[in-house]
Amino acid sequence: MNGFRFCSTIVLSATALGCAQLDKTNRGDPVIPPTDFEIHAGKPVADDPREVHLRNLRQLTFGGENAEAYWSFDGTRLVMQSRQSMTDGDQIYTVDLATGETRRISPGVARTTCAYFLQGDDEIIFASTHGSGPQVPHVKRGKDGYVWGIFSDYDIWVADLEGKHLRRLTDTPGYDAEATVCPVTGRVVFTSVRDGDLELYSMEPDGSDVKRLTNRLGYDGGAFYSHDGSKIVQRSGFPETQEEIDEYQSLLRRGLVRPSRMEITVIDRDGSNFHQVTNNGKANFAPYWHPDNHRILFSSNMDSESGRNFDIYMVNEDGSGLERITYSDVFDGFPMFSPNGK
Repeated sequence: MNGFRFCSTIVLSATALGCAQLDKTNRGDPVIPPTDFEIHAGKPVADDPREVHLRNLRQLTFGGENAEAYWSFDGTRLVMQSRQSMTDGDQIYTVDLATGETRRISPGVARTTCAYFLQGDDEIIFASTHGSGPQVPHVKRGKDGYVWGIFSDYDIWVADLEGKHLRRLTDTPGYDAEATVCPVTGRVVFTSVRDGDLELYSMEPDGSDVKRLTNRLGYDGGAFYSHDGSKIVQRSGFPETQEEIDEYQSLLRRGLVRPSRMEITVIDRDGSNFHQVTNNGKANFAPYWHPDNHRILFSSNMDSESGRNFDIYMVNEDGSGLERITYSDVFDGFPMFSPNGK
């Protein structure tokens, strides 16, 4: 669950960022990204001369709020969450990048988030609150300031590409969401509060063999496997002082978290070798691996005086070589490379 919102989805080609191909999947039929596929959905957007790594920008969505768009393994579709008004709950849609056609995958009630294609591209995994009823949970704005809702009714579900044959993968008390898929093994990494704190777990795509990966007080979430499946990158918010710990735990008991200070961190796929990548005290989130498995793209407000504007940056896994990628005066976030690395 990522609370920072933006109102259009942009797809672009990366020039000097590099290229690579994913290994063939090993669950279901292999998916090989086509070499001659062209994106015709949406319309072109003018290049910014400061954004020297990017070209061929296209706007794909028009109207409403659309976020967290992630590629299918064959690179011909996206899956995203979308809503048309502030009172609606986000729903999950696929976008055909050849035609622009959209299809709703989620049930159309309650609130959904964090969708991703499973290996084989025949099913989509996402989090939804509809198992507890059709009502849309909301965060009440007030004295807590800007906070995200960690809704206890979120569980992880799978549906086919027509939104049918729904099956539930998690059924534990509290928040289960933020699932993504390893491109090599097909395992799923996700965030859960099942043990009392917001930690990372992994499981098989049928919901079996759940393993806890992190064990440090604070919010670990928004995780992605590296392209070779050996590492996981995530955003982490760790309270340090007793005052920060008390506030974090107080908010969490009410199903809330404050995202104003998060850092990018990395672990090995089994949860070992934790290390921090950023250390700027800002809101750094939505990390994704460069195809070389050593650099990381992420979104941050580090250069925003107000703290409200986010751009995309790239950094080496050891924290060196920080480079700004986008220069927009509106929100830029949720970067992801297509399966062919372009």
